Amino acid sequence: MRVTVDRSRCNGLGVCEAFASDVFEVDDNGGLVLLTEELTEAQLEGVDQAITACPTEALSRV
Repeated sequence: MRVTVDRSRCNGLGVCEAFASDVFEVDDNGGLVLLTEELTEAQLEGVDQAITACPTEALSRV
């Protein structure tokens, strides 16, 4: 499984980081950094919560 971000939609609020800080990080400039694209089984629940909570619907899992 992989996670992707639509950078044209992301505004760097950091909601995703709150749910999966081992996958998402908002940098000092407000940009979203994917710490990994390939997800482990242990990361799936937090990433799915982040996808659901994202106010701009910028995240997806493929």
